[in-house]
Amino acid sequence: MAIVNIIFPIMFMVTLGYGLTRVGFFSKEHIAGISKFTFYVSIPAFLFTNMLAAPLAQSIDPYSLLAFYIPVLLVFVIGYQINRYIGPITQRNSDASAIYALGCSYSNTVIVGLPVITAALGKAMIGSIFMIITFHSAFLFALTFVLAARSQQQGFSWRNFSRSMVLNPVVLSISLGIIANGLTIKLGEQLDDGLALLAKPALACALFVLGANLSFYRIGDNWRLALIASGLKILLLPALVYVMAAIVCQLPAQNTMMLVLLSASPLGVNAYLIATEVKQHQATLGSTVVLSTLLSVLSFSLWLTWLT
Repeated sequence: MAIVNIIFPIMFMVTLGYGLTRVGFFSKEHIAGISKFTFYVSIPAFLFTNMLAAPLAQSIDPYSLLAFYIPVLLVFVIGYQINRYIGPITQRNSDASAIYALGCSYSNTVIVGLPVITAALGKAMIGSIFMIITFHSAFLFALTFVLAARSQQQGFSWRNFSRSMVLNPVVLSISLGIIANGLTIKLGEQLDDGLALLAKPALACALFVLGANLSFYRIGDNWRLALIASGLKILLLPALVYVMAAIVCQLPAQNTMMLVLLSASPLGVNAYLIATEVKQHQATLGSTVVLSTLLSVLSFSLWLTWLT
């Protein structure tokens, strides 16, 4: 499949969302409503139905998890140290460094990674993709909050964090899909058709909302740190994942491509929300979301050309 055939439909939806929101056809309140439907209804239906149908025996691969998460942890550490040494003087503490590290390593796996991979590989790898996605937010958010809590008076609550992760619509829908798959639960033709119809607009809506949200962010004063974070996120991280997957773990070509494309995804908006909650590097991560999303077109094109 030509690279343009993979990238163009994705960028078309992102550009459409950005353009229509930028000219005022959709307001922030409209996008908030579409986002709520997308992330709490349509995407969970998509994840659940696909996880229910996925071949679990082929999806659980510890080597794929290691090939993805070891580079993620390494880039997180690099980002942490970069902020400690070259970040703004007032933001060289543990919580700001943890937030910046998150901005260097957290991937937009569902909104961007999933559409790119399904366009390139079809749905053959979808079970393996979901295994990566299930632990992705929990791993990085827990690491960030634990490090940030060292300089926060209230500390870190595992109870609150566990509750938020369990009730996360992505984690919950994939987990329920795994349970239903393992128990070979049959939903019935009518419910299957209803969920399939609900899941159909998931990826298109997610890309549209991504583009719309980009119109609300601006590249701020910390653009240099944002550019460094973007480079680590969409260039260094996938390169390290490629080395781990193809050379160290010697995974099959399709598994390697899936992991590299997931890691080459831009910074997820949730990282910006965490920065807002911790009150550190909000402008930097907001800028990184915009920059890494724009530059990811080049990164995806590079890796698709290399791996196909």
